[in-house]
Amino acid sequence: MSATTRGTPTAVRPLIGVTGRRIRLDLIKGADRRYGDRCADSYMSDYAIRLARAGGLPVHLAYETDPEAVCHWLAGVVVTGGQDLHPACWGGDPSVVRDVDPRTDPMVHDLERDRYELALVRAALDRGIPVLAVCRGMQVLNVALGGTLIADLPPGEVRHLSQEAALTDGTDDHVVTFEAGSIAAGLFGARAVTNSWHHQAVDRCGTGLLVTGRAADGVVEAVELPDAPVLGVQWHPEWMESDDPTMTWIVEESVKRL
Repeated sequence: MSATTRGTPTAVRPLIGVTGRRIRLDLIKGADRRYGDRCADSYMSDYAIRLARAGGLPVHLAYETDPEAVCHWLAGVVVTGGQDLHPACWGGDPSVVRDVDPRTDPMVHDLERDRYELALVRAALDRGIPVLAVCRGMQVLNVALGGTLIADLPPGEVRHLSQEAALTDGTDDHVVTFEAGSIAAGLFGARAVTNSWHHQAVDRCGTGLLVTGRAADGVVEAVELPDAPVLGVQWHPEWMESDDPTMTWIVEESVKRL
């Protein structure tokens, strides 16, 4: 398909929705104190940068963007990383929840975000829209399909909550091995070194979801839905120093819907 921009024919680029979070303005250094009780929607720009570089048209989705309605327009969805899912979403232990307003501390649970992203994933799956689920997003994907999470990974041989700077291809102690024939194996081969910033993880898989990648300690690092353009990864492709093929994958799969 093609479109015309200022008289010049161009290929139609897929509209890809990208999720974010909501915080109070007084958390932003240098923000005017008069607006401290107001909220701002926040998005990691690296997702948009990488998606645009791969040929997509990224659009940021506010919580008020009705999932069913917006999926009528979207060709793809990226569910991004962030704070932990509230255990109420999967029947976990509520005692781990901190009694803090999520708008004043961006690292605590945010049920409003949880509900929005769960509904968005389900709407996208119902329409057959390609989904790339990143870190927290992979956990959202699993819970949306009825799965459960490990609330807090114990320390072990693999560092899942790295202290390194964000933009990194990972270290040699964080190797992910992929199942032959999977989407991930088609993108990376048998294995890949990845970055890692998480302490929650997939426990029991949701309906139909298959584990296609694991770290050396057995922690789930990639999940997929058979015969569907749905991929979850536990690392952050937007923060890999090298262009991560998952970002190109979601754009190419989204093009197929145009």
